[in-house]
Amino acid sequence: MANYVSLLRKTKQTSKAIRYLCTSSAATTHHCQPPQNHKFLEPTNFLGSWEAPKDPKEAEAKLAMLRRKYAKQVKEVRKEYIKEVELIRLEQQRKDEAKREAIRVAREERNKLKAAEAKVRAEERKIAEKEFRQMLMKERAEKLENWKMKEKTRDDKNKEKRQLIHRKSSMWIDEDNLEKSIFQAIVDIKTL
Repeated sequence: MANYVSLLRKTKQTSKAIRYLCTSSAATTHHCQPPQNHKFLEPTNFLGSWEAPKDPKEAEAKLAMLRRKYAKQVKEVRKEYIKEVELIRLEQQRKDEAKREAIRVAREERNKLKAAEAKVRAEERKIAEKEFRQMLMKERAEKLENWKMKEKTRDDKNKEKRQLIHRKSSMWIDEDNLEKSIFQAIVDIKTL
């Protein structure tokens, strides 16, 4: 049990280390490198330019003058940096707007295509419904015709039955002779 737990810990640590190496090495290298279009400043002339004067007041004045010059240069560099950042921001904004415009145009084209496809499908649906209705009307007409033919044959059969009954009814027995015929049928079975 103890070996299993230690083995599990080792595999977890190994997988964490591998995951760290895989994600950290490839992902962070491009962040450390400066952009290709970046221009570095020339080395400043302040470095190594200080010569210690004999008089402390003169040294203090010289140091104050160097600080002012350095502050002016830093101010200029900051202004240039702000301009560069603003230009980059404007360029990024222009790219974003162009991208949004391209997405909007593509969306409009997709919507137009979808509308055209929907129109075609609607036309096809109308044609299919029209054909279906025509087929239904044809089937109904056939069923009606079939029903009429059956009714006609039924009426013809009924007419034939009536005619047959009418022909046979001439041979029927009158009510007066009915009792006599029944009695005769009971007595004389052979005649039936």
